[in-house]
Amino acid sequence: MIKNILVSVFALFVAFAMPSSAMANPGIEIVETDFQQISISYANSILRVTGAEGEVLQIYNVAGVRVMNVKVEGEDKRFELSLPKGCYIVKVGKCVRKISVK
Repeated sequence: MIKNILVSVFALFVAFAMPSSAMANPGIEIVETDFQQISISYANSILRVTGAEGEVLQIYNVAGVRVMNVKVEGEDKRFELSLPKGCYIVKVGKCVRKISVK
Protein backbone atom coordinates (compact mmCIF):
# COMPACT_ATOMS: atom_id res chain seq x y z
CA MET A 1 0.00 0.00 0.00
CA ILE A 2 2.72 2.45 0.97
CA LYS A 3 4.65 1.40 -2.11
CA ASN A 4 1.68 2.32 -4.33
CA ILE A 5 1.34 5.72 -2.64
CA LEU A 6 5.05 6.45 -3.06
CA VAL A 7 4.93 5.47 -6.72
CA SER A 8 1.88 7.71 -7.25
CA VAL A 9 3.55 10.67 -5.50
CA PHE A 10 6.74 10.16 -7.52
CA ALA A 11 4.71 10.05 -10.76
CA LEU A 12 3.01 13.34 -9.83
CA PHE A 13 6.37 15.01 -9.13
CA VAL A 14 7.72 13.85 -12.48
CA ALA A 15 4.58 14.97 -14.31
CA PHE A 16 4.69 18.47 -12.80
CA ALA A 17 8.42 18.84 -13.42
CA MET A 18 8.04 18.30 -17.16
CA PRO A 19 7.16 21.34 -19.30
CA SER A 20 3.65 21.19 -20.70
CA SER A 21 4.53 22.96 -23.95
CA ALA A 22 7.58 24.29 -25.72
CA MET A 23 7.51 27.97 -26.51
CA ALA A 24 9.80 29.76 -28.94
CA ASN A 25 12.07 32.38 -27.43
CA PRO A 26 10.84 35.71 -28.82
CA GLY A 27 14.29 37.28 -28.20
CA ILE A 28 15.98 35.22 -30.92
CA GLU A 29 15.94 36.49 -34.48
CA ILE A 30 17.32 34.94 -37.62
CA VAL A 31 19.42 37.46 -39.48
CA GLU A 32 20.27 36.68 -43.07
CA THR A 33 23.37 38.31 -44.47
CA ASP A 34 25.01 38.14 -47.84
CA PHE A 35 28.49 36.78 -47.18
CA GLN A 36 31.02 37.47 -49.85
CA GLN A 37 33.09 34.56 -51.05
CA ILE A 38 36.74 35.10 -50.10
CA SER A 39 39.28 32.68 -51.54
CA ILE A 40 42.83 32.30 -50.22
CA SER A 41 45.40 30.13 -52.00
CA TYR A 42 49.18 29.78 -51.71
CA ALA A 43 51.69 28.27 -54.14
CA ASN A 44 55.33 28.98 -55.06
CA SER A 45 55.69 31.92 -52.63
CA ILE A 46 52.60 33.64 -54.10
CA LEU A 47 49.54 34.24 -51.92
CA ARG A 48 46.40 34.84 -54.01
CA VAL A 49 43.37 36.50 -52.43
CA THR A 50 40.12 36.89 -54.37
CA GLY A 51 36.82 38.46 -53.38
CA ALA A 52 38.27 40.53 -50.54
CA GLU A 53 38.50 44.06 -51.90
CA GLY A 54 38.78 46.57 -49.05
CA GLU A 55 39.51 43.90 -46.40
CA VAL A 56 42.71 43.67 -44.35
CA LEU A 57 45.12 40.77 -44.95
CA GLN A 58 46.92 39.62 -41.81
CA ILE A 59 49.49 36.84 -41.57
CA TYR A 60 50.51 35.33 -38.22
CA ASN A 61 53.20 32.78 -37.39
CA VAL A 62 52.41 29.82 -35.12
CA ALA A 63 53.58 31.80 -32.08
CA GLY A 64 50.80 34.33 -32.75
CA VAL A 65 53.09 37.13 -33.89
CA ARG A 66 51.72 39.16 -36.80
CA VAL A 67 54.30 39.11 -39.60
CA MET A 68 52.30 40.95 -42.28
CA ASN A 69 49.41 43.42 -42.31
CA VAL A 70 48.19 44.96 -45.59
CA LYS A 71 44.92 46.18 -47.10
CA VAL A 72 43.65 44.24 -50.13
CA GLU A 73 43.18 46.83 -52.89
CA GLY A 74 41.70 44.72 -55.70
CA GLU A 75 39.20 41.93 -56.35
CA ASP A 76 41.96 39.47 -57.40
CA LYS A 77 45.20 40.31 -55.63
CA ARG A 78 48.52 38.44 -55.50
CA PHE A 79 51.19 38.93 -52.86
CA GLU A 80 54.75 37.66 -53.16
CA LEU A 81 55.77 36.37 -49.74
CA SER A 82 59.33 35.99 -48.54
CA LEU A 83 58.63 34.12 -45.33
CA PRO A 84 60.86 31.55 -43.60
CA LYS A 85 59.77 27.90 -43.73
CA GLY A 86 56.92 27.06 -41.40
CA CYS A 87 53.17 27.24 -40.88
CA TYR A 88 51.29 30.52 -40.94
CA ILE A 89 47.73 31.66 -40.30
CA VAL A 90 46.27 33.94 -42.99
CA LYS A 91 43.26 36.05 -42.05
CA VAL A 92 41.30 38.16 -44.54
CA GLY A 93 38.20 39.73 -43.01
CA LYS A 94 36.47 36.81 -41.26
CA CYS A 95 38.05 34.16 -43.50
CA VAL A 96 40.97 32.28 -41.88
CA ARG A 97 43.26 29.73 -43.56
CA LYS A 98 46.48 27.91 -42.68
CA ILE A 99 49.37 27.89 -45.16
CA SER A 100 52.62 25.98 -45.10
CA VAL A 101 55.77 27.60 -46.49
CA LYS A 102 58.30 25.00 -47.64
